[in-house]
Amino acid sequence: MSVSPGLADLSRLYQTEFVRSARAVGVLWAVCTLCFAIIQVVILIQPSWIGTTETRNHQTGAPLPSGTLGLFEVCLETDWPVPDCRGGLSSLSPLPSFQSVAVLVGVSLWAVWTSVLCLCLFRFCSAATVYKICAWLQLTAGFCLALACLLFPDSWESPEMKALCGDSVGSFSPGNCSVHWAYILAMLGILDYAILATLAFVLANRQDALLPPDAADDSSTTSDTKLSSCCMFPLSIAFQDSVFLSHQFSATWLLPM
Repeated sequence: MSVSPGLADLSRLYQTEFVRSARAVGVLWAVCTLCFAIIQVVILIQPSWIGTTETRNHQTGAPLPSGTLGLFEVCLETDWPVPDCRGGLSSLSPLPSFQSVAVLVGVSLWAVWTSVLCLCLFRFCSAATVYKICAWLQLTAGFCLALACLLFPDSWESPEMKALCGDSVGSFSPGNCSVHWAYILAMLGILDYAILATLAFVLANRQDALLPPDAADDSSTTSDTKLSSCCMFPLSIAFQDSVFLSHQFSATWLLPM
């Protein structure tokens, strides 16, 4: 059954719109990946994973210092606008109690930035392969970040936490402190990595559907032509040999004795 020109034009129009929407989703996915890679750097270096609460000012007895704590440094509030911070990312040595957490966050950071660099492979590899590589890297980043968020409350029995949050601090018990925005952002990053990896897998599986039908027909025709030529070439040689042998046999019988 032949397709009418109107239906052919309509299907081509739908195919064009589908390709455009898929490319727009791919660009949005790449932008979100880059943005969260930058946010991951902020999560690693900011000393705002744990902070003191406002209710501790109403307690009796000697006042405890107020401030915030991160993976690499502890910042205490002073009379000056700038807090007094000890440690830092420049020394590349996290706090002793949070070394494993810092390593996991660093591996997560490496994985997400590697997925950002893999975006350059779109010029050299197929889009489906690049999407799958980035998806596995983002799953690795999300898994390492989830482990870091689970191990961080288990490491609260540290001298730095007790000096900042009081002696009542313990594993999964912050004492007079509470979690701050960096730790909350890290937990939200786990969900973000899961969404980005799922979207990357969906885009990878849709790459075959993005090919226009003409290109698919041309590729199948080309492969069929190559297959037929490869199969017919030995047959033609065999046919020529059989014809030559028949001529030789007939010439031998027709010669006079």
